[in-house]
Amino acid sequence: MTITLDFANASGHPAPPATAFHRWIDRALAPLQPDAALALRILDAPAMTALNRRFRQQDKPTNVLAFPVESAPPAALDHLGDIAICAALAESEAQAQSKPLEAHYAHLSIHGALHLAGLDHADEPTAAHMEVLETQILQSLGFACPYS
Repeated sequence: MTITLDFANASGHPAPPATAFHRWIDRALAPLQPDAALALRILDAPAMTALNRRFRQQDKPTNVLAFPVESAPPAALDHLGDIAICAALAESEAQAQSKPLEAHYAHLSIHGALHLAGLDHADEPTAAHMEVLETQILQSLGFACPYS
């Protein structure tokens, strides 16, 4: 099993180290896509707003965006896609939800990785399935349920 992570914090905000993100994403993808490469960027609010505007036609930052590569063969070590996390929103959401910032970064990165593996939350059944998976993965890493 090989998960290759290209990580950069381009936000100017403190964030967990690449090793933490790698561990979280590895745990999320291991049963779904054990050989994969992806990029994860921590961005500031203006950069995330620009991405959200360009790809989702929403002129505001969002906490996490995932950009799956549609042509990645499922069994090959290939680039699954990119994840972008907004540092400012991660910080403000963690504070508003009274949870450790590291736990929120873990949740956002796992959420993005599951999107890259093909999961979605477009309707109630798929959203419930994704929430259960996220909770199980986070709890296996020692984090509390993100939805309580």
